[in-house]
Amino acid sequence: MANFTEKAIKQTFMNMLNDKPLSKITVKDIAAECGINRNSFYYHYNDIPDLLETILTEETGRLVRSETRTGTLYEHILYAVDFAIENKIAVYHIYNSANREIFEQYLGRISYKAVRDFMDTTKKTANISAQDKEVIIHYYKCLLVGFVIDWLASGMNYDLRKKLERICLLFDGAMENAIKICEKEFENNNKY
Repeated sequence: MANFTEKAIKQTFMNMLNDKPLSKITVKDIAAECGINRNSFYYHYNDIPDLLETILTEETGRLVRSETRTGTLYEHILYAVDFAIENKIAVYHIYNSANREIFEQYLGRISYKAVRDFMDTTKKTANISAQDKEVIIHYYKCLLVGFVIDWLASGMNYDLRKKLERICLLFDGAMENAIKICEKEFENNNKY
């Protein structure tokens, strides 16, 4: 029963978040919509920010546990931003709330995973230092987070998928170039 109630609370909350800002959603509203009493809500969650954090943490966990994907950088990036695109109104409401930091942390974690997985699947990083690999991952993670935040800040007034596809096309080879530079330095430092 508890598992069913938790699922109902989460689904109801996400449905409401797609209809109205986070600040307009109350525990009383969620409980009424679920057909439970407020105590049942508080049995599972401390408050609405706790519920939000649980949902985003579970989504991060789902992505982290998923198998490493093969494919292009664009495919890996889309994988990371799917939740935001599929729930864009809810994400927009979270972004414009006092709980923005929770979403930004979530976005940072899944962006890091997407870039790391891409680099791991390309198998082109065997001859660079671990520190250089982390620098490259960090750079691309920050770019991805920045693009999603810009999209949200602009009121989602453009197609994020198309923008990311164009960016990946225009900067195709930039990561490989960074890896080549790192490989040369790694080779020179390990000659003797």
